[in-house]
Amino acid sequence: MTVNLTPKPINFKLGDYLNKGFELLKNNFGNIFTAFLCCFVMAIIPFCGMLGAGNFYLYLRKINKGQQASAGEIFNFDRFMPYFMLQLIIIGGIIAMYVPVFLLGLLAGVMNGGEPSAWFSIVMIPYMIAIYVAIFYFVLKGFYIPALIAFKNITEIKTAWNISKVMTKNNLLNIFLFSIVVSLLAQVGIIACVIGVFVTAPFAYTANYFAYEDAIQQIEVDEISEIGIQEKF
Repeated sequence: MTVNLTPKPINFKLGDYLNKGFELLKNNFGNIFTAFLCCFVMAIIPFCGMLGAGNFYLYLRKINKGQQASAGEIFNFDRFMPYFMLQLIIIGGIIAMYVPVFLLGLLAGVMNGGEPSAWFSIVMIPYMIAIYVAIFYFVLKGFYIPALIAFKNITEIKTAWNISKVMTKNNLLNIFLFSIVVSLLAQVGIIACVIGVFVTAPFAYTANYFAYEDAIQQIEVDEISEIGIQEKF
């Protein structure tokens, strides 16, 4: 069976992802918690945080489908390079955004003998706002890149970015609200009790998993099914 991708705007089901994420975590808490600890360890290793998260989503897919899954799978390094390249691109982009800040600050210091400069503050406020808007835009437009790498093994970041841009079309607000809700719920453990973060933080992954899984299913095309439909009509 050949399955291709046909990128299109996703029907984003915010409430559905939250509910399914909670149910999966509740019904498999012990296994998911153990895998989350492995993911936490991976996040400590330089440049392995995204790889650990991607492997965790693959682990959750197996759990959701009732397949055998081992927490040790989180330490699989087979797909290290695409995640590594993605992190390098992110780091490079952030550095590029802040280079003008450094240069203008240096220029202002030279021109004013090290004293605070009023014009520097005036210029920097709108520029910093623009930076944060740009960061949010790229993060939201690239929301599905981890899913495309993990579930479809797309190793070209440019290809994953182009597909994600189409998938997120007209959905940036929904994705933003979803990210805010998931983030707030994940932080509840920190607010209530530091230990509680190990209970609420895994929920962010399970909710994200269902958002990714549903999106991938929406853009997959089963060619055999398509041929059958065409012959029928």
